[in-house]
Amino acid sequence: MTPHRVPTTLEVPASLQPVYANLVRIAHSPADIVLDFAHLLPGENKTEVNARVVMSPLSAKLLLRALTENLARYEAAFGEIHMPASTLADQLFRPFQPPETPSTEEGKS
Repeated sequence: MTPHRVPTTLEVPASLQPVYANLVRIAHSPADIVLDFAHLLPGENKTEVNARVVMSPLSAKLLLRALTENLARYEAAFGEIHMPASTLADQLFRPFQPPETPSTEEGKS
């Protein structure tokens, strides 16, 4: 079996518009990994997906490896990327917290 070769040059069509994303929703099936990219603005509770990328699990794992290697090179050149203490995912996907109610034990003697 010969290794998969990536093209040495990629042509980017002049009509291709770049998409800025600060949010990605990731879903999967047994056959695919789906990445939905969006740009979430502060104060908005709804945003539209700007781009969807569907990959095989193998391609997604190779992408993860490539991102890890490239981020390591980036940090070696420009310094460590510091993660915020609380991420958007932490805020969006934290367990539901019901509102606090006064204790029924208060006022009893």
